[in-house]
Amino acid sequence: MGRFIKKTNRRDVDAMALAEDILEGNRISLARGITLVESNSEHHFHEAQKMLEKVLPQTGRAIRIGITGVPGAGKSTFIEAFGSFLCSKGLKVAVLAVDPTSSLTGGSILGDKTRMERLARNPKAFIRPSPSGGKLGGVHRKTRETMLLCEAAGFDVILVETVGVGQSEVIVRDMVDFFMLLVLTGAGDELQGMKKGIMELADAVIINKADGANEVAAKKTKGEYNRILHFLQPATKGWETKALTCSSLKETGISEIWELILTFERTTKDSGVFLDRRRLQMKEWIHSMIVDQLQMSFFHDARIKSLLPKIENEVISGSRAVAAAVDELFNVYHQRD
Repeated sequence: MGRFIKKTNRRDVDAMALAEDILEGNRISLARGITLVESNSEHHFHEAQKMLEKVLPQTGRAIRIGITGVPGAGKSTFIEAFGSFLCSKGLKVAVLAVDPTSSLTGGSILGDKTRMERLARNPKAFIRPSPSGGKLGGVHRKTRETMLLCEAAGFDVILVETVGVGQSEVIVRDMVDFFMLLVLTGAGDELQGMKKGIMELADAVIINKADGANEVAAKKTKGEYNRILHFLQPATKGWETKALTCSSLKETGISEIWELILTFERTTKDSGVFLDRRRLQMKEWIHSMIVDQLQMSFFHDARIKSLLPKIENEVISGSRAVAAAVDELFNVYHQRD
């Protein structure tokens, strides 16, 4: 019988060599680089930052598009049709999926490559689910850094799909240039259950499945949405959010959506809004990372770990006010040896 040899968890990574390969468009190295970024290892975190600093000058050239949708709107089918269309235009497309709720299990959820088989086989496409993990910046850092690596590898369009609901829309809006909401026909009934806030995040509303007997209803829904959108605060300064119809199944209306995005890019770049948004997103990224690091530092402090259960019990029993309890915890945390 052979001996069982325990593998060590830590593997040495040549961050600079990995960065060079990514800049040359090596897809295997890109996948390895993303895995390095997603790792919760402290050692891997620092190696990932070295790699990112190396590739950073070659990032920022792609158009970043966020895609969300109501349940049943056909996001996967749309992304496959849209991504395939872009690839046929000679563009390289990366598809990333964001699901903050995956931190419950600690892993990525989605079988994107199973759901988008045709796009996954396209040599100009790259599909990657993105787990949040909940450490060292979570979904904010990992998805943003994955986007940068994809841009460094030469991808022209980054599609970021939201998988969760509520929280994920806001997270993705804060990391993309253009944000679209996929809906179905029957706007009147649907809008009753749709949060106005989600509508105000969108730069375009896409009525999907506009084919067959549903085509007439889809055009009517488009008109209803355009009337509603006219009265809502636009998501992007100087841009009027529009509703369009498409059929992911028949692949109709896809080129019109792309033309709208190109018009958006030209308009916002000319006005300076495009660059202003990216600058603001970088600033917000810094702030979110500071909050994440402080939170991790606080809860990993040995004194806090020891004191917190006692404080929690006192608050639960009603013998200590919440504000006073938190104040004591911070007083302990700020005491330096």
